[in-house]
Amino acid sequence: MNRTAFRRIALGVVAVPLSLALVACGSKEEGNAAASGEAIAKITPPAGKNWTEMVEKTPEGGYRVGNPDAPIKFVEYGALSCSHCADFSKQSSAEMMNDFVASGRVSFELRLFMLNALDMPAALLVTCGPAETVPTLAKQFWGWQDTMFENLKKAGDARLQAISNQPPPAQFVALAGATGMDEFVKARGISADQAASCLADSNKATELANQTQRASKEDEITGTPSFLINGQKAETNSWPELKAKLQALGAR
Repeated sequence: MNRTAFRRIALGVVAVPLSLALVACGSKEEGNAAASGEAIAKITPPAGKNWTEMVEKTPEGGYRVGNPDAPIKFVEYGALSCSHCADFSKQSSAEMMNDFVASGRVSFELRLFMLNALDMPAALLVTCGPAETVPTLAKQFWGWQDTMFENLKKAGDARLQAISNQPPPAQFVALAGATGMDEFVKARGISADQAASCLADSNKATELANQTQRASKEDEITGTPSFLINGQKAETNSWPELKAKLQALGAR
């Protein structure tokens, strides 16, 4: 995808049909992890704190959970519309937080990636609240994702075509309503007025689009979920294999 396509998405113009299959959302596997190195001792969090409750937004636009100085830095590029991202979240989140992030050895950073027209309103809503809520809300969104697709199917082609013809920010608002995204975030403390304001935030939309463009260019991200471990792109998105890599680096 080029910069023009991303800016079209950021401005609310649907660059692809709303019913388009998530062709860039897939799975891939590779061989076993490299030989194990020295085990890393657990790192104690600040007094009264828990690493899994410490969240901050990074300069790259991601949301990092855990020890900011962790010796192992795990980054996920995920799209909220991606079914494989939803599967990965279900498979990995408990172990990632309880076994890796809580130890202080590993930090987890989520960077939202815009795959298609659904991802921009979803990302604007999931990031509508404080930074510390984003990773949890993204996890909940992936758990709810099947409902979004059911609502999208019920909306019908005529309604989706009408939405695609609307100007921004009305298009994002209409798409959030058609998919039930607005009700999803409302049930989690984001009011209708707050949601509407976030959906109308063209600066934030452009920021998200630019982040995706940079990820495509600098980290060679072509689909989701994709991962970096200590800055190196992992050639797998299988949780058992990624877990083995973390353990091989000393998170055990």
